Amino acid sequence: MSDTPSQDELAGTEQPFVQHLIELRDRLVKATIAVAVAGAVLAIFPGPAELYDLLAAPLVAQLPAGATLIATSVISPFLVPLKILLMAAFLLALPVVLYQVWAFVAPGLYSHEKKLVLPLVVSSTLLFMIGVAFCYFFVFGQVFKFIQSFAPKSITAAPDIEAYLSFVMTMFIAFGLAFEVPIVVIVLARLNVVSIEKLKGFRSYFVVLAFIVAAIVTPPDVVSQLALAIPMCVLYEIGIWAAQLFIKHTQAPDAE
Repeated sequence: MSDTPSQDELAGTEQPFVQHLIELRDRLVKATIAVAVAGAVLAIFPGPAELYDLLAAPLVAQLPAGATLIATSVISPFLVPLKILLMAAFLLALPVVLYQVWAFVAPGLYSHEKKLVLPLVVSSTLLFMIGVAFCYFFVFGQVFKFIQSFAPKSITAAPDIEAYLSFVMTMFIAFGLAFEVPIVVIVLARLNVVSIEKLKGFRSYFVVLAFIVAAIVTPPDVVSQLALAIPMCVLYEIGIWAAQLFIKHTQAPDAE
């Protein structure tokens, strides 16, 4: 008789755990399908080669006349555009991917918090996209111009396409995540991990931290480091302001 309660407890906790695993699997499948569909569309138009030409445009514009990127590996002309296609497909499907993440987390939220899931998904997606776009349209042009201005006349620049892809992906991820600072601040404040007062008091330390991060993840030039550190500091302030509004509008009815 003493074993019966423990068996009942196990039977009661096993089913929800299995259901969570099944739901997680379904969410991952849906996110993967979204990326696959986006990849299929991009493969048809504009195509992997055209996507790489578009990605390489900021660097090619700063190279000397007649200079181009080179492929040092036999299979690079095939693999590199394919990787670009997968990266672009993920960015295109990012709203669906983030929605699946939030939908998996949503059941653990209170009813008054669930109504703000969609704004968080939208804002997370937009901020990441803005970070990537800021890097592509502004940072790349300034960085490549700065680097080429130091190149000796006796050197013909011919960057390798794999090295360029690695550089681009690192920069995109760095700027995309950096622009998520307001979301991180909001979540930390809402979960009571850090209070608003402590976030305000951490301002000066965050400025130092932002420049340290920028020095680590960006090339060793002033332009890219400032282009990453300054927006992070501004977004931190925006995050503090948004966190106060978020907390105010997600209080439980009895807490108000």
